[in-house]
Amino acid sequence: MLESTEQQPEAVAPLLTVEQAIANLKHEDLSLRYYAAWWLGRFRVTEPAAIKALIAALADEDHRTELGDYPLRRNAARALGKLGDRQAVPGLLRCLDCSDFYVREAAAQSLGMLGDPVAIPALLTLLDGGVAAAVQVPGRPHLTQPYEAVLEALGFLQATSAVDLIQPFLEHSVPRVQYAAMRAMYQLTQDEFYGQRLVQALAGNDLRLRRVVLADLGAIGYLPAAEAITRAATESSFKIFALKGLLEHQLNAAPAAAQQEAQPHLSDAAIRVMNLMDSLL
Repeated sequence: MLESTEQQPEAVAPLLTVEQAIANLKHEDLSLRYYAAWWLGRFRVTEPAAIKALIAALADEDHRTELGDYPLRRNAARALGKLGDRQAVPGLLRCLDCSDFYVREAAAQSLGMLGDPVAIPALLTLLDGGVAAAVQVPGRPHLTQPYEAVLEALGFLQATSAVDLIQPFLEHSVPRVQYAAMRAMYQLTQDEFYGQRLVQALAGNDLRLRRVVLADLGAIGYLPAAEAITRAATESSFKIFALKGLLEHQLNAAPAAAQQEAQPHLSDAAIRVMNLMDSLL
């Protein structure tokens, strides 16, 4: 599961109105612009004026670091993925060509969240060169492209045409990229092999990687992993979050009529996951 390595504003936000946040996206103080973009995404502000202002921020040229990166664009791209408005898709697609790795990463992740298959061809271009091109950039803490975000997005978008391009990344030298490829391959093929490879990764020695795998298993709703998730050597909060993903998949898989009932009937699988969550509390 993709986790940005960047520092983000504190979750405890100062008092701010929607109108102030939107206005601050054009404030002369660049730190206020950066914070406003984060705030609008954090609090899921879906007003048309907010969407419009965030889309405009995707092309911001004022907030630029000495290395040539675009912090405001990054936060705007992240926010737009959370807000669910597909008007942002064209702007996010343009961000895939940005020189800033983290803008490309945020755009890819948000395009996956928005679920518009029109993004698939542009995302596939970021896999050009395959695993051989997926190397670390000299002097920077990242690879040439945001492969984790791209692979996860292609899985979300059900880009079945990408299977042959994704499969080689199962053997990438970076474990997180491997896990993203496993996750996408399971989503695209429903082959138990890929789900089980993620389960096996829970036995790894790196705590941070085990947390990533838990998030991936929750994201794909891989029910056979339920007990393994409960036993994983991580904090209970990460295990509960993963089980919540499994439970949501079970509930979403229920027939539409059952979902609309005042007291919908829970499947045995859903009850089993809920009991496992209770055992961790």
